[in-house]
Parts: sequence; structure tokens; C-alpha cells
Amino acid sequence: MKKFLPILIFTLLLCFSFGINAEEESRISRVLTIEGDVFVKSPDVPDAVSAHPGMALNERDIIITGKDSKAVLNVNGRAESATVEVDENSQLMLLELKKDKKTGTENTLLDLAVGKILVKARELRDPDSKFEVKTPTSVVGVRGTNFSVEVEAVEKKSP
Repeated sequence: MKKFLPILIFTLLLCFSFGINAEEESRISRVLTIEGDVFVKSPDVPDAVSAHPGMALNERDIIITGKDSKAVLNVNGRAESATVEVDENSQLMLLELKKDKKTGTENTLLDLAVGKILVKARELRDPDSKFEVKTPTSVVGVRGTNFSVEVEAVEKKSP
């Protein structure tokens, strides 16, 4: 019996942890429009591919815009969480696009490595939902508003 109890406890904890994670699902975004050279790099694909309107974007996908290029994305939620305009010479990762199936809480975290984005975020319906933009130096959270974020590339000085 003493050997059985730790195995039982471990099994129950394992089942409980899978039950918690099973309630959370990934959402998708879509490319609405593109101008110029826009690429998408997925974590499971070695090369970036050309973006096109209607293209589905998943969590951890990276949107890369070239010179004189831009993309408009729909960050999907219960209705439409936000539209994001990705300006030229930008690199934006859809770091987190989660929804709790049980509560309806949605968490969106965008990671802007370099470049500029304009976010038009709708008011969040659930008080526990989050919409955030991360940069190399800060994290901005919003509840519903229009705002832009810009990250300039740091030029390395040669010795």
C-alpha cells in the first residue's frame, strides 16, 4: 500500500495538470491586406514564406515586412480583438494567442523586435483578458484603444 500511494498521487497530479491545460486553446490571426514584400516565418518551417491576404497566422509566427511594405492583421477573438498594421522594416511575433475555453478569457501578447505597429484594439469584454505588446525594453497592456509602438534598430559601434 505504501508503494501504491505515491504512484496514485503522481497519477492524480498528472491528470489534474493535463485537465488545466486542456481548457486553453490557441487562437489564430489572419492577414487582411499586404503591400510590397511581407513574409511569415513559422517556428516549425525552416524558411519564411510570402504572406497573402486571408493567410492564417498562428501563435509564435513572425511577420516580417520589407522596405516600402506593410501588412494589416486581424487578431481574432470572440469578435475581433484588434487590427494591427505592421509598418515597413518591421518584425512582429504573435507570441501568445490563447483562449480559455471554460471562462472565455483571451490573452494576446505581441512581440515587436524592430519596426513600427499601429494597434486598433477593441475594448476587452472579460476583465481577466489581456492584450499586450512587448518590446525589447517594455511591455504595454491595453483594455481597448488605438496606439502605436515603435522600436528602432540599435546600430553596433565598431571598435
